[in-house]
Amino acid sequence: MVDTRFHRFSGPATLGAILSAIGQSALVEGLAGASHIVDGATEIDLAGPSHVVLAANAKYADHLRDSHAGVAIILPSLRDAVPAGTIAVEVARPHEVFADILDYLYPSNTRSILAASSAAVHAPVLEEGVLIGPGVVIGADVEIGRGTIIGANTVIGTGVTIGRNCTIAANTTIDCAHLGNDVVIHSGVRIGTEGFGWLDFGRTNRKVPQLGRVIVQDRVEIGANSTIDRGALGDTVIGEGTKIDNLVQIGHNCRIGRNCLIAAMSGLSGSTILGEGVLMGGNVGTSGHMTIGAGSVVHGRAAVTKDWPAGSNLIGAPAQDLKVFWREMATMRKLLKGAKGQ
Repeated sequence: MVDTRFHRFSGPATLGAILSAIGQSALVEGLAGASHIVDGATEIDLAGPSHVVLAANAKYADHLRDSHAGVAIILPSLRDAVPAGTIAVEVARPHEVFADILDYLYPSNTRSILAASSAAVHAPVLEEGVLIGPGVVIGADVEIGRGTIIGANTVIGTGVTIGRNCTIAANTTIDCAHLGNDVVIHSGVRIGTEGFGWLDFGRTNRKVPQLGRVIVQDRVEIGANSTIDRGALGDTVIGEGTKIDNLVQIGHNCRIGRNCLIAAMSGLSGSTILGEGVLMGGNVGTSGHMTIGAGSVVHGRAAVTKDWPAGSNLIGAPAQDLKVFWREMATMRKLLKGAKGQ
């Protein structure tokens, strides 16, 4: 469910009214359930009877069958996967219709780091012992725990929560995020920035609304000038005890387990999942929508393009098992030596 601390909701509306408002009146004609009340959008696995969800390709089929969503925007080929009780809206371009619905339910002019709400807002709540540096900007409804230090010129957006005994260095921005206790954020970090999500690639490059959050758990440390994008609908999660070096990019909807280490210049594309205790060398890249299992080691400059199980030891581009890599290298050397001797 979209967190309305960060993204203002335009209010419940019937499915028919929403479709008409976004220029899809033709879909309303003969649609059973046009009077169904929609009061939010969310991920398909978390949806309830009043939520609208997206099922845009075959990989969603199993999730759709198990969903409790009230409304699903789907490709026609997924019609048989829609459970009883879910209203199916079949369209040829479901991503675009769903993006229109998101723009209607959560208007873009409310998605600002210091967005004002027509509803009542509250002054920030700061516990005892919070230290605020010069030039700091703190939005409405922010909560900061005791003993936390906020460095100069930092901007903390509306609704953000920060735990106790945290250190937030100078010139950082934090938006659409909840931080735990004992978190250390170094200078120039950007948390909660919009994810890099687009439709109609290379033509109109229409932006996909980024309505999720960043969850930073206890004892996380994030190095200077790193960026962590918020989720598209769900959360980008940095697990407890994880340490991230300088100049690291974490894409939207990434899930990083506890006690991981990610070295400088690495980039995780959207929806990358790291298990607990993954060690990642400098300048590693991932292709996104893939998983690296717990306890794996990814050596510097590797390019990870597919799922890997727990305990993997990866090197190269594309990444492969370390032992296989060195066997291949040894074979190549033998072949080269043989060719020179001929």
